[in-house]
Amino acid sequence: MKTVRLACAAAIAAAFVPAAFANAPAGAAAPAFTLTDLAGKTVNLADYKGRTVVLEWHNFGCPFVQKHYKSGNMQALQKKYGGDVVWLAVNSTNAAHQDYMKPDALTKTLTDFGAAPAKYLMDEPGKVGIAYGAKTTPHMYIIDGTGKVAYNGAIDDNRSANPADVKGAKNFVAVALEEMKAGKPVSTASTTPYGCTIKYK
Repeated sequence: MKTVRLACAAAIAAAFVPAAFANAPAGAAAPAFTLTDLAGKTVNLADYKGRTVVLEWHNFGCPFVQKHYKSGNMQALQKKYGGDVVWLAVNSTNAAHQDYMKPDALTKTLTDFGAAPAKYLMDEPGKVGIAYGAKTTPHMYIIDGTGKVAYNGAIDDNRSANPADVKGAKNFVAVALEEMKAGKPVSTASTTPYGCTIKYK
């Protein structure tokens, strides 16, 4: 019971991470990267030059990530915008942490949840997460076709881990993607991310 209370307290504390993510602020050039997907294939951000890219920092062990997958929210976004954008999930959990999952286990879990990112990328050393200043899971970034960060922050405005709270929340990512699709500037380009702290080395 004590362990559960401590885990919950840590998760709640992580929901209020300060907005100290200046590595990839909105309007700046997105840091280049090369990672491997779950099949071991190399993926470069440059592969998607000219396209809108969504980066979703991910860890299935986090209750805030579970919130958006158990509710179906993240899968719905991936499928709705998958034709217009490249959705890349990024996992920066270090291999020594209890939340770390090997590629085979991640592949199965993604299938079980019906998740549909274009690629799921392994950043076990955490170099890409640190380059972006990613703080939490989830922490969301949108990169426009010119290679600049169009959005950096939380997925929505309801900072809870309850799947039921997805309904009625303002989804910052969806709003930004719709505005970009319409050729409009992103009205809210930066918010404070919430979730579990990323388990870097």
